[in-house]
Amino acid sequence: MAQVSHLGYLGDRKGKKPNIFPAKILVAAIALLVFTAGAVLFGQLTGIGTVRVESGPPAAIRDIVILRTAADEVVVRDAASGRELARYAVDEGGFVRGSLRAFVRMRQVAKVPLEAPYRLIRWESGQVSLSDTATGERIYLEAFGKDNVAAFAVLLDQREGGQREGEKS
Repeated sequence: MAQVSHLGYLGDRKGKKPNIFPAKILVAAIALLVFTAGAVLFGQLTGIGTVRVESGPPAAIRDIVILRTAADEVVVRDAASGRELARYAVDEGGFVRGSLRAFVRMRQVAKVPLEAPYRLIRWESGQVSLSDTATGERIYLEAFGKDNVAAFAVLLDQREGGQREGEKS
């Protein structure tokens, strides 16, 4: 039986330097990590090089309850009055449905009630956000496009009589 050292690889390596990881690459990677951590710390402490978007105070707030019916319709109700604000059939309200799915998943993971209200907020800057009062999660809807912001902004604009703000009775 042949010895292991004579099977080819080890025999061919005799007298050669072993392959080691290049020290320059390791030093450069560590230097990059230190620089990045320093830049982040510097930016957080001084505010230089950071971008902050100030939304200002809330201009309009409405707590809503979004539920899915047995017929797979999505119903949006005002949390305070219980009045129905919108009803989306199976093939309607794509963004509202998608948002509901995402928040329901977060609620299931956090083990909080699915019936807790959501909070729609129009900020002074014009941004609209949707917050989950049960988990504390908040999404700014502008990230999803103007049409998707409008899908929720309509719910904020409705007054108690079912009219949108600015409409005459």
